[in-house]
Amino acid sequence: MLGEDEWKTKKHGTDYRRHQRKVHLGIDATTLEIRVIEVTATATGGAPMLQCLLDQIAEGKIIAGASGDDAYDTKICHEAIAQRGAHAIVPTRRNGTPWALRRPCATVRNVILDATHRLGRNIWKKWVGYHRRSLVETKIRYFKLLGERVMARDFDRQVTELQVRAAILNRFTPLGTPTTVAMP
Repeated sequence: MLGEDEWKTKKHGTDYRRHQRKVHLGIDATTLEIRVIEVTATATGGAPMLQCLLDQIAEGKIIAGASGDDAYDTKICHEAIAQRGAHAIVPTRRNGTPWALRRPCATVRNVILDATHRLGRNIWKKWVGYHRRSLVETKIRYFKLLGERVMARDFDRQVTELQVRAAILNRFTPLGTPTTVAMP
């Protein structure tokens, strides 16, 4: 008698283990170019990687704002954004409570929380331009169209392959971006 896994191993051989990678992208919302990229294992979330993404941008460069979904509503993310002098466009979590004012980023986050309670999430999103993020999500879709699989096996080579994809996409972005002009 063989169990299901034993029979499958005897019949088809051993399985190889697939590793998934998570790509964290920082995209300029005005030019829609990928400015920073970080590749991690799937266990690493987006919020801990925000500091690494912001560190990739040169210190002298001005960051007007940083937006993300409510997963970035953490003290670490708000502090990282505040250290760069950027405006945080991060909605609070649905069950969010006010933070103690001991941290410098707490006042900004509490203002966002108060505004979403008073105005509602949808009005707040329109008010701050949060829906501009949909253009960034579209860019991520185009990044996936270049291939969802990575051909390299070594982690460093996988990172290089994904950086090359980002560079290719940045080359094509100005070519495919339409120029719209308002007609009188």
